[in-house]
Amino acid sequence: MLSCRVGVQHLDVVEDAVQSALMTALEAWKVGGLPNNPSAWLFQVAHNNLIGDLRKQARHSRILDQNVNDDTGAIESSPAIFMAGEMRDDLLQMLFVCCDEAIPHESQLVFALKTLCGFNIREIAQRLFTSEANVYKRLSRARSRLQEHPPRLDGLTTTQHSSRLSAVHRILYLLFTEGYLSSHAELAIRRELCNEALRLATILAEHPLGQTPETFALLALMHLHLARMTSRQDASGGLLLLEEQDRALWDRQGIQAGLECLSKSAQGDYFSRYHAEAGIAAEHCLAATFQATRWERIVECYTLLERVAPSALHKLNRAVAVAEWRGPAAGLDVLKGFEPPSWLVGSYLWAAVLADLHRRSGDTVTAQRYRDEALLSAPTPAVKELLQRRLQIRN
Repeated sequence: MLSCRVGVQHLDVVEDAVQSALMTALEAWKVGGLPNNPSAWLFQVAHNNLIGDLRKQARHSRILDQNVNDDTGAIESSPAIFMAGEMRDDLLQMLFVCCDEAIPHESQLVFALKTLCGFNIREIAQRLFTSEANVYKRLSRARSRLQEHPPRLDGLTTTQHSSRLSAVHRILYLLFTEGYLSSHAELAIRRELCNEALRLATILAEHPLGQTPETFALLALMHLHLARMTSRQDASGGLLLLEEQDRALWDRQGIQAGLECLSKSAQGDYFSRYHAEAGIAAEHCLAATFQATRWERIVECYTLLERVAPSALHKLNRAVAVAEWRGPAAGLDVLKGFEPPSWLVGSYLWAAVLADLHRRSGDTVTAQRYRDEALLSAPTPAVKELLQRRLQIRN
C-alpha cells in the first residue's frame, strides 16, 4: 500500500496519485487494452505519480531517499505488489494505526471507512446515521491529527494494539454491514465487502492479540450471515424477506463455522454486542422454517443487546421480534411512549416498522401514512421494492 511506504500523514497526496492513475488507466487501456497485471499497473503508475508529487516538496526529501529506489522498472515487469498475504497484513495494521486514541472515536471510523475501506461520504453518513457535513468534519479532524503526529506503521506496542482492538472490530463490523445491505443505488448486496471483512476478522482471530471473545463473536456473526447470503436475492437481484428465502440454499458449513466461533466467544465473562447479534443470527440459522423460529430467544438477545449497546435501533428491532412472538399489538406496546431520536425518525427503518405493525393490527390509515414515509425515505431502489412488497395494504 502506498500509504505504508510514505506514511499516513501523506494520505491526501496518496489519494490524488491513485485518482490520477485511475484517470490514466481509462485513457491508456482504451487504446492499448488491459495490461497483463492491471493491479500492478495501477500501483506502479500511482507510485510514480506519488513520487513525482513528493519530489516537488523539498520538505519530503527524507521520504524520497527511502523510496526512490522503488521508482524503477517497467510497469509490465513490476513485481506482484498486491500479493494477498502482504496486502492482508498491511491493511489490518493500517486499521490499528487509524484507531489512534487521540482521534475522536467517530473520526476514527470515518477516516478508516473512507481511506482504507473505500466508502464514499454518502455511504458513511448513512451507516453512522449522521449528515454528510458531519462526516467531512470528522474526516478533517482525523487527517489533521495524523498529519501533525504521523505514526510509525511498525511502531505500535502490544498495549496500543489491545486498546484499539474494539475500534478495529467496529470498523470491520461496518464494512461487513455495508456489504450485507448496501447503500449503493445499483447493488443491493456487495459480497466482496463481506468477504473482505470476514478475511480480516479471520486474520485477527488467528493472532494472539486478537484471540478475544469479542473477536470470535464478531467472526461468528459474519459466518452466520454469510451462510444465508445466497438466498437473500431472487433471480433478478431483488431482495427477499427472511420468510421468502429458500433455506435449502443456506451454507451448512458456514453455519457450522459460525457456531464454532460462537462457542469460542463464550469463554470468560465478557459479553459484547457481537455476542448478542451472533446469537440472533444463530437462532435464524437453526430454525427449520420461519414459523419454527424461537422468537422468544431472539427477544432475549435484543434485550441483552440494548443493555450492552443502548440504541433506539435495537429497541425498534426488539419490537419487531416481539411482534413475531406475541403479535403486532405487543410489538407496538414496546414502542408506546418511546420518543425516537431524530436520526431514527429520518430513517426509513422507523416508518417501515410502524407501517408493518399498524398494518398487521388492522389500522390501515396509520399504516398507509407510515408506508408513504418509508417509501419516500428508502435509500435504494432495492430497499424500496422490498418495502412495497412487505407493506402492501389491502382495504
